[in-house]
Amino acid sequence: MNPYEDLPKKAFWKPAVANKSMFDIDEIWDPKFRIKRLDKIVTYGSCFAQHIGQALETRGFKWHRTEMAPSCMGAVNTKKFNYGIFSSRTGNIYTTSLLRQWAEWALTDAVQPEEIWEKDGRFIDPFRPRIEPNGFTSAEELRASRAATVQAFRASVTDADFFVFTLGLTESWFNREHGYEYPMCPGTAAGTFDESRHQFENQTFDKVIRNLVHAIELMRTANPTLRFLLTVSPVPLTATMSGRHVAVATMASKSILRVVADQLAANRSYVDYFPSYEIINSPVFKGVFFEPNQRDVNPAGVRFVMDNFFHCQESKFGLLAAEEKPSGTVTQAVDLVCEEEILGAFQRA
Repeated sequence: MNPYEDLPKKAFWKPAVANKSMFDIDEIWDPKFRIKRLDKIVTYGSCFAQHIGQALETRGFKWHRTEMAPSCMGAVNTKKFNYGIFSSRTGNIYTTSLLRQWAEWALTDAVQPEEIWEKDGRFIDPFRPRIEPNGFTSAEELRASRAATVQAFRASVTDADFFVFTLGLTESWFNREHGYEYPMCPGTAAGTFDESRHQFENQTFDKVIRNLVHAIELMRTANPTLRFLLTVSPVPLTATMSGRHVAVATMASKSILRVVADQLAANRSYVDYFPSYEIINSPVFKGVFFEPNQRDVNPAGVRFVMDNFFHCQESKFGLLAAEEKPSGTVTQAVDLVCEEEILGAFQRA
């Protein structure tokens, strides 16, 4: 007799994977929390996080947004001006240190940096460089807009039942003198790069997990019942400053993020991890969920990820009551707003 003899089928490769069609693989997630249709769910993070918010709403769940477009704004401009992308108008939050920065601005007395970029008479927010397609008309308008987003981020934390965060990158750019972080390298999406002022850092496991723990603790202080669902973006890096091949840099970065998520989910009762990364990237699924560029996730992949999400919820907790049942299905992938993709414009011919 040995402990392996009592393990379920999902613990063994042959019955769980090899003997099945990849589309019949189940029990890939054992969720900690039941998510109900009326639970307020906020989403932030890298580009892939946008799929989750849209999919939840499409299926009748409450994707909670605290910064909405003006009522007179049409659908095209709503997206153009970055409303309805995340739960507030933060833009992509690729790193855990950026999440900590937003949490400190919203939930502590931390002072926001004074830095503002100007070009052709327009003003650009270094911390949301693509939030306004043509920049703001004045520094005052910019500051007022960011203040509104900081307050909306705070409201999304204090109002929510679940905070979904998709970890995206370890590579990051900081202000050398003051230590604050930019979501994009200055001089790419906007601004001017200055080697004496701007510093690259490829963050280690220790720094990534320390910043995520700090951000979560700040949010739990503001909302003690808040629960977290972590995911890791399956989308490879557009470009790397690490000096390594982009494929190797991608694997290193995602491995660190995956271990961080694993550690927090294992050690905190209020944190769970959903394996969207594995569903898209595991050899089990043969790469079929990527577009031909081997980077973008195709609509079938998004649908398969979210089908697994809800199937695992039902397998663990049972069907929702009639009044709680979601409606609708995901029919296509979201046209993502992904700031990092701009780095592709700087590749050599």
